[in-house]
Amino acid sequence: MSSVLDELRAKLKASIDERTKLNAQRFFKEKVVFYGVKTSTVNKISKKFFNSIKEMSKAKIFRLCEELLKSGIMEESFIACHWSYGIHDRYDETDFKVFERWLNTYVNNWATCDTLCNHTIGTFIEMFPKYVENLKTWANSENMWMKRGAAVSLIVPAKKGMFLEEAFGIAELLMNDREDLVQKDFGWLLKEESRVHQIKVFNFVVHNKHRMPRTALRYAIELMPDNLKKEAMKK
Repeated sequence: MSSVLDELRAKLKASIDERTKLNAQRFFKEKVVFYGVKTSTVNKISKKFFNSIKEMSKAKIFRLCEELLKSGIMEESFIACHWSYGIHDRYDETDFKVFERWLNTYVNNWATCDTLCNHTIGTFIEMFPKYVENLKTWANSENMWMKRGAAVSLIVPAKKGMFLEEAFGIAELLMNDREDLVQKDFGWLLKEESRVHQIKVFNFVVHNKHRMPRTALRYAIELMPDNLKKEAMKK
């Protein structure tokens, strides 16, 4: 396995783009470590190496993913997320604890959080819906990325109108959180639910607008028609 990672890392280092490296940090408040490789290039490298490892056992692929996440380097974390999602047809219920541990232990920025949760964890929740209840535990975590993950893991299902009541429950739990990145994420979740459940989301927002952070409120109503936006924004 080490040879795969050695080759992968050599390829990433050979693909550094100085302009990308200089500009990458400006998208983050927290300190993030980068090689400085363009996202499109990272995706190509990830796909190429995934094709060489996809016949490995799930356990071996997950070990590779964990080693990449441990590094704390953004590009390696993205590849770990891509590879773990790439074998979603092999997921089983025991994987939840693995994904939960990754989120709680290794994620340290919004981009890695969203990539892991949108795809790997979100797909797992769709496959095994009973685990949606565990996200409420995440929403009560002291770890900001667990809290963000509680909402972001439902973003893709929400676009299909899934888990509406659970989305409302998570929004309730995160309502008073003071972190901007947490406020944005549950607002984003409500926005995606509004694609299918516009009036129900509107009613939820109006009912809670006097305690909902304005950042979350604006995100939640982004897709609504102007008349509903104006009503929701009234003080």
